[in-house]
Amino acid sequence: MRMKFNKTSQLLLVSAASLLAAGLMTACGTDTVDFVYVASSQAAGTNNYGEIDIFEINSVSGFMRQIPASPFPSGGRNPVAEAVSSDYSNLYVVNKDDNTIVQFMIGSDGKLYPQNTVNTPGIFPLAAAVNGSNLFVIDTYQPLPSCSTALPCSGSVGVFPLAAASGTGSSATLGGAPGSPVVNPGNGADYWPLTLSGNSSSDILLPTGVNVLASGAYLYVTAYDTTANAGYVFGFTIGAGGVLSAVSGSPFATGVHPSAIASDSTSSYVYVTDSVSGKVSGYSVASGVLSPLSGSPYPAGNQPSAIVVDSKYPFVYVANSLDGNVSAYSIGGSGALTGIGTYAAGINPVAIGIDPGTSRFVFTANFLSNGANGTVSDFEMSTTAGTLINTQHSPYTSNALPTAVAAVPHNVTP
Repeated sequence: MRMKFNKTSQLLLVSAASLLAAGLMTACGTDTVDFVYVASSQAAGTNNYGEIDIFEINSVSGFMRQIPASPFPSGGRNPVAEAVSSDYSNLYVVNKDDNTIVQFMIGSDGKLYPQNTVNTPGIFPLAAAVNGSNLFVIDTYQPLPSCSTALPCSGSVGVFPLAAASGTGSSATLGGAPGSPVVNPGNGADYWPLTLSGNSSSDILLPTGVNVLASGAYLYVTAYDTTANAGYVFGFTIGAGGVLSAVSGSPFATGVHPSAIASDSTSSYVYVTDSVSGKVSGYSVASGVLSPLSGSPYPAGNQPSAIVVDSKYPFVYVANSLDGNVSAYSIGGSGALTGIGTYAAGINPVAIGIDPGTSRFVFTANFLSNGANGTVSDFEMSTTAGTLINTQHSPYTSNALPTAVAAVPHNVTP
């Protein structure tokens, strides 16, 4: 089954000129440091779309509040992941049940303006990442006629080139629109299948996460072998035009059921959580090749589901979904992790992020709650010790069943 590329004009709320004008608007508060986008999978509205709650963070206290007009529709059913463009002007929302990614332009007031929708190459997308000029999407299954939930097959990677901005004034076009998927020269199709060699070539591999190094040179995808009960990290070199090629030695073994992946701002280290073992595996990176760090894997909580590395300070944070807490670590000179402490979050945290404006506020999306809504926990980080304390009035209410978080700095004009 081959999914077709679509551009949904009905989602275009404004023209490029009006978006540029929106970029001149002032934000909701003078102390706003970031806007946080929380995707909730609970269907709402006439189209049964998911919701995107938009919070602003106070740069002094860390207090979060929803902006006027929030929430916004996700543009599809069951949003499960988000990614932000390198210039912070676009939010990409992955809608699993529709096999789509919706591109939203972000105004400096934090509001979202839907622009384009593309179908993913495979079936049931679950994660996305951006390296500046390309958008990468991970699909649960390859687009094969024999693939279905009843007869699953291995997952795949799709690559969408992102259009650059052009023109000036009223004729300006805003960048970030996904183009047609890049063709894999190895199979002539618009995706890269996740496969093993030898006797394991028929094993079913289910992807779980994706990460692009800050350098933009390498892509990593976590997956687990449902046949052999083993975990892997697939490494790819990102070539001209977004064409992928396997890194030497890929895939790299990692635990039993890898659940999330992140890397540091120097592109030197990669960290992978394992939901079965309750640990974090650390790797050094050399020409894309991953090598285990000293002392790896490191203990985490029960069923770690998400991980984030601070871009400014040497700390790593892991959301433990079963325990309802966050594990904090410091990064040593060799990349090795040392535990700092564990901090209570909401019920079933499934996503975690750090604000890009100050790099000192950590937030989690808590999938379950005691009421009809989900919650967002917000912590202020000690920039010297890496410890966390709850910000004012945390946790905050979101729409039901939140699944993903993303953030952009305040006053970034598209």
